[in-house]
Amino acid sequence: MTDLAPVGLLAELTHRCPLACPYCSNPLELTRAADEMDAADWARVFHEAAALGVLQLHLSGGEPASRRDLEEIVAAARDAGLYSNLITSGIGLTEARLAALVSAGLDHVQLSVQDTDAEGSDRIGNYRGFARKMDAARWTRTLGLPLTLNAPVHRANVQHVRAFIDMALAMDAGRIEIAHVQYYGWALTNRAALLPTRAQLDDTIAVVEAARAELRGRLVIDFVLPDYYAEAPKPCMGGWGREIIVIAPDGSAMPCHAARSIPGMTFETVRARPLADIWRESAAFNAYRGTAWMKAPCQGCPQAETDWGGCRCQALALAGDAAAADPVCSLSPRHGAVAALAAAEAEAAPPPYRYRRFS
Repeated sequence: MTDLAPVGLLAELTHRCPLACPYCSNPLELTRAADEMDAADWARVFHEAAALGVLQLHLSGGEPASRRDLEEIVAAARDAGLYSNLITSGIGLTEARLAALVSAGLDHVQLSVQDTDAEGSDRIGNYRGFARKMDAARWTRTLGLPLTLNAPVHRANVQHVRAFIDMALAMDAGRIEIAHVQYYGWALTNRAALLPTRAQLDDTIAVVEAARAELRGRLVIDFVLPDYYAEAPKPCMGGWGREIIVIAPDGSAMPCHAARSIPGMTFETVRARPLADIWRESAAFNAYRGTAWMKAPCQGCPQAETDWGGCRCQALALAGDAAAADPVCSLSPRHGAVAALAAAEAEAAPPPYRYRRFS
């Protein structure tokens, strides 16, 4: 049981997506369209989320525009009093459809781009969609919606960070998220092809710091470092079961989008149980909530209630134990091995991408 109130809900409306990004963070086993919750289910969940304290709703996927009932879902979010943010590749949107979403109550668009030109973007996403992304950005601003540009960066495009920032300025975006790829789900299978070198990371940091100083007041620049080069872990999703609820297309409620990678963990579905009960009482949400579950060196660490132990999925992937210290932490006995792994993979010739497809 917890008295914490979540502030955000990530609604993964579908796993369907026209892109095949090698860094996809969705689980290895994707939900089929026949198993997706319908708009009525989502509407009920949105009202339950609002009653629980949620303020911000992120409509994600896959590609949420793959849902023919997206307008109905957005209208349900407005009816529940939630601020709605559409996280989209831009594929599947037209100017008329985006206008319909605005009429339904959409508040914000977060547009993902794979690179700063058509050749790079289409190669990384394995889909010819760059021009449509540029159209989606223009329509968003024409219709008066605030725009965030999401730029996942990795070895193939990390040298274009300043160009991504200039793209955001040209689009009249208010914010850009320059997010180094995190290695979960499908991205983990492509880590050797995606991980940047330490020198590339240092260049990125310098570019971002200079741009923040130059563009203060014009553009908000969020920057997410790759964990493998960190000395201290990030509080995953603000801490397990502390701020965010993720709901998969089939209705499974989770503390983070990669939590299904942890074996033996069962996630209850909002189709069968009220969201508030799942948040407060379910075994999954309480498994790594707080600090009581922690082992050394996390237990008693002065940062334990700041980083909340870091990422459980990363601990599993790199240390073989979801309750272990996140190996990106300098205090973890696995930290040196992770640093060596990062250096070895980043300096080697990258293998071909394994593109993401439904199988």
